[in-house]
Amino acid sequence: MELLRRGRRVFLLARRGKELSAQTRVERLLEWFGVDRSDRSRLRVFEGRLDDPGLGLDRAQHDELRGSIDEIVHCASSTSFSEKKRDEVECANVANLENILTLAAESRCCFFHHVSTAYVAGKKTGPCPEELVETAEFTNVYEETKYLGERSVSARCAREGIRLNIYRPSIVYGNSLNGRTIRFDALYYPVRTVLFLKNVYEKDIREHGGKKAREMGVTMDAQGRVHLPLRVEATTAGGINLIPIDHFVGAFMAIMDDCLDGGVFHIVNERLTTIETLSEYTMRFFGIEGVRAVPPQAFIEVPRNSLEILFEHYVEAYGAYMKDTRIFENDKTRAILGGRGVTCPDFDYTVFSGCMRYAVEVDWGARLFDQAR
Repeated sequence: MELLRRGRRVFLLARRGKELSAQTRVERLLEWFGVDRSDRSRLRVFEGRLDDPGLGLDRAQHDELRGSIDEIVHCASSTSFSEKKRDEVECANVANLENILTLAAESRCCFFHHVSTAYVAGKKTGPCPEELVETAEFTNVYEETKYLGERSVSARCAREGIRLNIYRPSIVYGNSLNGRTIRFDALYYPVRTVLFLKNVYEKDIREHGGKKAREMGVTMDAQGRVHLPLRVEATTAGGINLIPIDHFVGAFMAIMDDCLDGGVFHIVNERLTTIETLSEYTMRFFGIEGVRAVPPQAFIEVPRNSLEILFEHYVEAYGAYMKDTRIFENDKTRAILGGRGVTCPDFDYTVFSGCMRYAVEVDWGARLFDQAR
């Protein structure tokens, strides 16, 4: 959408939904993003499929793309961590990428912009450089397939003489100014899990005498504040690396405009958000007490209670990202962003509350497009 706002002509390959055409899906998003009608005139939507070698396009459409595109931005991927969905994730993040690269090779494309993730570092510890590195162990299939995707796009672009930028964001959340977002995973999922537990046991106390709440050690005071006996594992030097979507977009555009020779770029926050801070923000915003960040040895001294076991089960997939200690080197990115005055906003309580307020307003995405203008 930012490309349109900056006067670029954009061809967008989009799939159709179960009930909506690609054009209708895109129009809903344009409305939600508030893209002006004049800017929309520079957008052409092609309904297709990335899993088809021909991208689901007819010959005329394919020829038009091959003869028109100068640069390609590839940001389509599956973000699922589930091993059960390995085939689907491999298809989305590796096989489908080859189909786009074939289009790039057959067209007049001179620059390929590939959106990856900082977490291609896998289980690597310590400093993670802004370059392609060998990694053998991964936390989940998402990391693994994004790593393989980087290898594939790098080799293909080098062979075809196409310049390549690889953009590696950390964990992206909503707009830092107004909280708006179309995705409610990553940061939102652990917070929503705490809220879910609070709501379940509050309802039990108010409507059913509180037997289930007592079994979990959950209480509610006279002011209606729910106390959850919930310890969350944290590390002293670790935390979660968060960037807002507006920073990612600003950083992406700055790198796209300034780096004409290609490279790998970490778009990350140099200040980790600790689990203690995230717990405090969550309790403050949702009127909860009892959530505490504790070191791993605390669970050796006192084993997890039933509520803590339940919470850990829900957020298991995100555990590694909530107590990360890695350092994503970003000297190249910082040099470009510093020259453009692009800085990552602090994830303070004002930003957190704006994001959560919006999430609640749209029922965590269920009423998302009710908010479109």
